[in-house]
Amino acid sequence: MQQLSERHHQYWRKNLRITSILLAIWFVVTYVVGYFARDLNFNFFGWPFSFWVASQGSLVVYVLIIWFYARYMNKLDQEHGVAEGE
Repeated sequence: MQQLSERHHQYWRKNLRITSILLAIWFVVTYVVGYFARDLNFNFFGWPFSFWVASQGSLVVYVLIIWFYARYMNKLDQEHGVAEGE
C-alpha cells in the first residue's frame, strides 16, 4: 500500500508542477505582455505588433497550452496507470 501511495503523491506532484508552469505562462501572456504591448511599436505582418499580440498571439499561446497539457497528462496517466479505460 505504501508504494501505491508514493506513486499517487508522485503523480500529483508532477501534475501540480506542470499546472503551475502553464499558469505562469498564461499569466505572463495575458497580463505582462498585454501590459507592455503599447511599448512594442513595430509592424508585424502589416499590423502594429501590440495589436497582433492582443488579438492573435495570446489566443495561439492559449491553444498551445491546452494542447500541451492534454498531451502531457495523457502520458502521465498512462505512466501511472490511471488512464481512461484501464
